[in-house]
Amino acid sequence: MTRRDGRFRTALTVFTACGALTSAALTGAAPAGAAEGTDAIAPGVEYIELDIPAAKGVAHAHVLSVDLRNPRVRVDLLYPGAVASRAPVSVLADSRDAVAGVNGDFFDITETQHPGVEATGATVGPAIASGRALKGAVPDGQRFGPALPPGTNTEDVFGVGVDRRARLDGMALDGSVRSSGGTWPLGGFNQYALPVGSVGAFTEDWGAASRVRATCGTDTDRAAPCSADTYEVTVRRGRVVAAAEAPGGGAIAPGTTVLVGREEGARRLRGLSVGDRVGVRHRLVAESSRVPYRFAVGGYPMMTDGVPLPGLDDSTSAVRTAVGFSDHGRRMQFLALDGAPGFRGGLTIAEVTAAMGRLGSRDAFSLDGGGSTTMVARRPGADAVSVLNHPSGGAERPVPNGIGVFTRP
Repeated sequence: MTRRDGRFRTALTVFTACGALTSAALTGAAPAGAAEGTDAIAPGVEYIELDIPAAKGVAHAHVLSVDLRNPRVRVDLLYPGAVASRAPVSVLADSRDAVAGVNGDFFDITETQHPGVEATGATVGPAIASGRALKGAVPDGQRFGPALPPGTNTEDVFGVGVDRRARLDGMALDGSVRSSGGTWPLGGFNQYALPVGSVGAFTEDWGAASRVRATCGTDTDRAAPCSADTYEVTVRRGRVVAAAEAPGGGAIAPGTTVLVGREEGARRLRGLSVGDRVGVRHRLVAESSRVPYRFAVGGYPMMTDGVPLPGLDDSTSAVRTAVGFSDHGRRMQFLALDGAPGFRGGLTIAEVTAAMGRLGSRDAFSLDGGGSTTMVARRPGADAVSVLNHPSGGAERPVPNGIGVFTRP
C-alpha cells in the first residue's frame, strides 16, 4: 500500500452553497495529491475530489465513478476470507487485485457491555460475495452504528445483480432445521447476534471467532446480559457429532455446521443426540429483485428514485462513506469524506444524501463511517492501491468488508 500527499495545485470541482457544481481555485492540504478535473483510474473508473460547504464547515470528499456498462468493469464484496475477521481496505483490495474500493457495512466493533465477551468484528447486515451468501442480518436492536432512518432495518442492502445492475433491496434469511422431532425455522446465519429464542447456523465462512456473542443481548437491547440458557450441537454430513452446554469457538471444518440455540432454541437442540440425522437449510431471499445478486453489502438507504427518505438526521455531522447509482443501476458513485483535522466536521446524513444527488445518484446508501471511512485506488502503473483520503483515526481501521472495483484487460 502506498500513499501520496501534497498540496492543492489546480482547480477542483466544488459544491457551492446553493448546490450547483462550479470550478474554483483552492489552496490547503490535499489528502492524496489533488488533480485537475477527473483522474482515470482504469477504463470505466474515474476519480475526483470535491469540497462541500456544510453546517460544520467545509467537508472534503473523494468520489469514484464506476461505469457498469463497460464490460471490463465489475464490482464485488471485499472481505478477509471469514465473516468474523477484519483487515484494512488497502489489504483487502490488494489481496484481490482490485483497482479501487471503499469500506463496507457497520460492524460489531466493541463489547464493553458484556465483560469477558470479545467483539467478533462481524458485520450488521447481510453479505453476498461472488454470488455466495455469507451471512444474514442481526436483529435491529443489536446493530452497531447511528440510529436507522424510519422505515429501514438491518436487512437493507446495496448490491449488484448478475445482470450488472446496482439495486437497493432487502435480504431476509430463509432457513430451517429438520430432525426426527420436527422442523423449526432458522433464526440466524453466521451472525454475531441471534434473535431471542432462536437457533442460528454457523459454517466455515464464520471463521474462528467465539460464538458466545451470538447469545448476548436481546432483539431490542444490544447491551442486555448474555443468555444463561444456551446449547450447541455440531452437525457433519447430516448427523450430530457433538454437543455442548455453551457456544464454543475455533475454525469450523468444511462441510460442518454448528447450531447455536438460546432459550427456546436451546431447548430444541437439547432434544438432539449424537448420531441423530439433522438437515439444515439456509439461503438469503431478496425482497424485491428476482435477479440473483453477485454481491450485496449491508448499511441503510438514504434516497430512492431521487427522493431522500423522510426523517434523515440533519444534526449529527461525521466523516462518512456512501454509495449511489444512476442510469437504472448502470453507473455507480462512491463517496468517502476526508478525515484530516481540517475537514473532520464531516456531513450529516441529510447533507450526504444531498451531495449524492448532486453527483447524479438517483438512489443512495449509507455505509460505515467515522474511523472506518476509507477509499483506495491503484493508479495506472502502480503495483498497489493508495489510500485516497485521510482516515480520521490517523491510519486505516481494519474492517470486515468493503466494495471492490475490478477491471480486466
